[in-house]
Amino acid sequence: MRVEVQNPPIWLNLGAMLLAAALALWLLVQPELISGLPMALRLPAIALGVWALGAAFMQPLGLELRRYWQRQATSPPISLAALAAFTLLVVVRALWLV
Repeated sequence: MRVEVQNPPIWLNLGAMLLAAALALWLLVQPELISGLPMALRLPAIALGVWALGAAFMQPLGLELRRYWQRQATSPPISLAALAAFTLLVVVRALWLV
């Protein structure tokens, strides 16, 4: 049995992808935002970043994972919450270092 799922609006996917691209470029320019954290905080920050940025790039491309829990974790609203949390982490860390 197939279930039709409504896709989120295109502007939401595009906005998430643009935010993820901006964060990725910012971290390429200033890697000390993450690398300056202690190891106990750095590994969860890296994992959150991989999840948030990967899901933000995956969704607009129409890629979808097979397993239910992976599909749920990489689709809105959970992926948007992860992207917001990672954005908040990077912005707070940048303000802390200024």
